[in-house]
Amino acid sequence: MAEGRWLVVAEKPSVGRDIARVLGCRERGDGCLIGADYTVTWAVGHLVTLKEPDEIDERYKKWTFAALPILPEEIPLKVIRQTASQFKIVSALMNGPETAGVICATDAGREGELIFRYIYTMAKCVKPVRRLWISSMTDEAIAEGFRAIRPGEEYDGLYRSARCRSEADWLVGMNASRAFTLRYDSLLSVGRVQTPTLALLVRRRQEIEQFRPESYAVLTADFGDYRGTWFSADRTPDNRLKDRAEAEAVAARVKGRRGTIVRCETQRKHVQPPQLYDLTSLQRDANSLLGFTADKTLKLAQSLYEKHKALTYPRTDSRYLPPDMIPRVVQTMHLLPDAYQPMVPSALPDGKLPVSKRTVDASKVSDHHALIPTARRVNPADFSPDERALYDLVARRLLTAFYPEHIYDGTTVVTAVGEDTFRTRGRVTVQEGWRAIPPTEKPPKKTARKKEADEEEETVLPPLKQGDERDVRGTQIREDQTRPPAQLTDASLLAAMERAGRDSDDREIAEQMKGSGIGTPATRAAIIERLIQVGYAQRRGKNLLATDKGVQLIAVCPPELSSAETTGRWELALDRITRGEQDPERFMDGIRRFSAFLVDYARDRSPAVSFPEEERKGKGGRTRVTVSAKKLDGCVCPVCGKGQVTETPLAFGCSAKDCRFTLWKDGLTRGGGPAMTEALLRLLLKEKTVRGSTGVLQLTQDRILFTPNGASAPGASRSLIYEKTPKPAGKQNGSPK
Repeated sequence: MAEGRWLVVAEKPSVGRDIARVLGCRERGDGCLIGADYTVTWAVGHLVTLKEPDEIDERYKKWTFAALPILPEEIPLKVIRQTASQFKIVSALMNGPETAGVICATDAGREGELIFRYIYTMAKCVKPVRRLWISSMTDEAIAEGFRAIRPGEEYDGLYRSARCRSEADWLVGMNASRAFTLRYDSLLSVGRVQTPTLALLVRRRQEIEQFRPESYAVLTADFGDYRGTWFSADRTPDNRLKDRAEAEAVAARVKGRRGTIVRCETQRKHVQPPQLYDLTSLQRDANSLLGFTADKTLKLAQSLYEKHKALTYPRTDSRYLPPDMIPRVVQTMHLLPDAYQPMVPSALPDGKLPVSKRTVDASKVSDHHALIPTARRVNPADFSPDERALYDLVARRLLTAFYPEHIYDGTTVVTAVGEDTFRTRGRVTVQEGWRAIPPTEKPPKKTARKKEADEEEETVLPPLKQGDERDVRGTQIREDQTRPPAQLTDASLLAAMERAGRDSDDREIAEQMKGSGIGTPATRAAIIERLIQVGYAQRRGKNLLATDKGVQLIAVCPPELSSAETTGRWELALDRITRGEQDPERFMDGIRRFSAFLVDYARDRSPAVSFPEEERKGKGGRTRVTVSAKKLDGCVCPVCGKGQVTETPLAFGCSAKDCRFTLWKDGLTRGGGPAMTEALLRLLLKEKTVRGSTGVLQLTQDRILFTPNGASAPGASRSLIYEKTPKPAGKQNGSPK
């Protein structure tokens, strides 16, 4: 150890205090804790960031196309005003004569590295740097991390990648947002990562809006001790008949006839246990099973990591463990809370951890291993209810991943009745294996998903063999309609972001995109929340929907910006920069060219689309937004018959000043109906009756009536009433009822 103390810089005060306790730093200083060999201080998240364009050059204060593109050779740094006092403390400690060197103890990832390096650079510090790299905040992990402290230059590639990511987002965001805002005279936020994510939501909305349901029928036959579903190899899906008439014809054909089993096959199936969690897979399960948003899951996991020391580093992209973690995992299982101990023996047969390439593989562990509980005895009663539920998911997944496989015998029986064939599926469990562990201790109440008519259940079958005969004792016909793609949720959007680009027609690109996708596990939750914040997406229950403004933005953006392949290539390039396999300047040159292209595209080639005008007036610290309505060409008001239908982000109205027609876009959604869109309204005005995936819409002189599919009880319908005459002053005119 060199003369003087080493300065440890943590990312947050709470983490700094934990490190100081382990290092024996007990003397309080100004924004720090001091010990014999170390001084521990901390940032408060980011203390330093990139300057705004107008802070670089006065000419960028006014938003004009003449000032674009903004492509400085170097983007200078600045101290964030709100936390300038803490930066001053950290900077003085870094450069103080008593400091021998600096230890970077920010989060062990790309963003944590950037936070430290920006502070170090802005402080103009030249002292030696070492790096603390840990995956757990337990005292033992911190002490072990300091024993294995690494030279800071080993992480130069990570910093170069982090800085490239930061500057790329700045260049694309500043240029594209200004260019498209100027082009459409509407405040538009455009980003390198958020725009491709929005494109996924827009694509799903369009798939649902363009979907047209088709009716079909499914026929089952009763053979006495088992039932079978009609199928034909010539159909797709093979068990659907086009309508009731065709189903009745088949039923009449087989009525009272004798069937013969022409195939009876049993295959033994082996189902491997699920893998350990990385952050994205945890966020997906927490959304599906617990109803947590991706952002909420990340915050809970971070709290369990930092505050309770109950989980390992959450912002990981790996689902594997290195071999040297095997003894630690065994120790962790023995230290799990009492509620999990009855499950431990099956995960540790003969006291040993059953290892496979699905769980332990050093080649698939990058910065951090899979997310698991720490080897520390914790009391879940000390957690909040949501923290407890999330910890339960991770603890059960650790056990499940090392349980034996689930084994069952799957039987398929095909019964021929004349020219028609019927299929029966059966299942017999041979070994329960990992399915003996339920996914959560107390699964939340969920509305049961309505089964589609053609779903074939696996049942317990009687002893059957080829050649056996049975009489057809009866038939049953079930009618249904095809259903649109499901709305995206946090879980399914995260999965889509993770898979983005893998279905590319270019095989080389599709192969490259494996392990990449849109964003990183650490940033995806923030991307989703950002889309909601800027008005491009909205939550409706668990569903995430693109707004009209979001749809319009994707319509005007070039495909190069909204493409998952583009952002996936960038993420791959950033990974290569981290590993020293790509020149950072080459990457940034490409980003500068792309930023200039976006400006040219917005100015000269972007399509003519009308965004609602936004007038922002700041008064008393508040912002008021006035939105003007867009007229829909060719749409005559259904109430007055004179004015033109207009659209705002929330509702449709009439251009005639004396008409009070108002139709709120979400007026039917609470009753299970569709959100009203321009395309749907145009169709309704033309056809008067529209049958969709959720039900039937009828346009009358004074209302829209929505009747859900299958509804027959009185009161099942929901109506949206128009206003035909002005209401008394002081009341809201035209509100749907």
